[in-house]
Amino acid sequence: MDAAARAASEAAVEAYPRIVAALIRITGDWTLAEDSAQEALAVALGRWPSEGVPDNPGGWLMTVARNRALDVLRRATVERRKLRELAVLALTAATEEEPQEEVVDDRLRLIFTCCHPALALEARVALTLRTICAVPAGDIARAFLVSESTMTRRLTRAKTKISEAGIPYRVPEGAALGERLPGVLAVLYLLFTQGYNADGEPAFAEEAIRLARLLTGLMPEQPEAAGLLALFLLQHSRRDVRRDPEGRLVPLDRQDRTRWDHLAIHEATDILSRLGHPGPYALQARIAACHATAPTLEATDWPLIARCYDELVRLQPNPVIELNRAVAHGYAFGPEAGLALLAELRSGGALGDYPLLVAAEADLTARAGDRERAAVLFRRAAESTHSESERLALLARAADL
Repeated sequence: MDAAARAASEAAVEAYPRIVAALIRITGDWTLAEDSAQEALAVALGRWPSEGVPDNPGGWLMTVARNRALDVLRRATVERRKLRELAVLALTAATEEEPQEEVVDDRLRLIFTCCHPALALEARVALTLRTICAVPAGDIARAFLVSESTMTRRLTRAKTKISEAGIPYRVPEGAALGERLPGVLAVLYLLFTQGYNADGEPAFAEEAIRLARLLTGLMPEQPEAAGLLALFLLQHSRRDVRRDPEGRLVPLDRQDRTRWDHLAIHEATDILSRLGHPGPYALQARIAACHATAPTLEATDWPLIARCYDELVRLQPNPVIELNRAVAHGYAFGPEAGLALLAELRSGGALGDYPLLVAAEADLTARAGDRERAAVLFRRAAESTHSESERLALLARAADL
């Protein structure tokens, strides 16, 4: 990639959501805002290689996008008030930055609008990827295993619902903020998971980290946003060693810990050191930090992890969290303790033959000394998983036994 293309790409990552957010606020037209921002990027890629990269790429892109929106509104002869507002904005010099408080407001408005609970969860994730991260609809479609035309229709329906339902383009205040923020964080968590899963799209995990970093910077008074960022950094620090050269998953106890991203681990632990009483995401981050800072699996502070899961189950009762708690207790207090908790969880019936439940039982059974039954359980887990990478890894564990 040449210097001009690289500058355009970097400017797009930084400026795109700001441009889209500002134009949505002004015009109320979601599609016009996105189209104008995309056209500005196309113009940059056409002109910067020959004319040079401007001193302020983001400001340059903002001005081109404003002018494009103004031209479209002129041709469409829309209401005079919006036209006057855009005309004033179009006079702003290309190098002039938006007032910082307005930038902050616009970007937060866009995040909270994309993540509004009136939209289906999948639509929130897709709209966040498309509008804030500028991910092409085709890439989003592949992640959700649908055609590009289907995903385009879903995105269009989501934008239409925002318009027709009168979903407010604003950041909630007071108690409403406390009610809505967990939903926003849940969308980012799902976005990260979509990229971190065994067969996921890694770029989505990176976008989730970028958005979590943005949200934390814009809302520094919200500790759970910081906790979520720390969790992402710690989990993603292992990205380069989670697979072997043939693409197979590498278990945590067999990963080369010297190749983990220790700068990301340091940043995350620094964030956690500044947080007070942890919420659910910060607790998960502290669990991940125990793994990230231990020299080996055996040297991990399993009693602390078990206590964190005890608190996490209290704050956020969830069968998957209870499954992880059972595994932690099995490593902290012996495999029999973990198997007893798994038996309680299985009797509740919430997870059925969930592959990771069977795999956890297999691992603890092996540690308890019954290798033959553990191998059977690993094979059973392999049969029920939908992930090819997980299937191969589980069969490898069975073969090892």
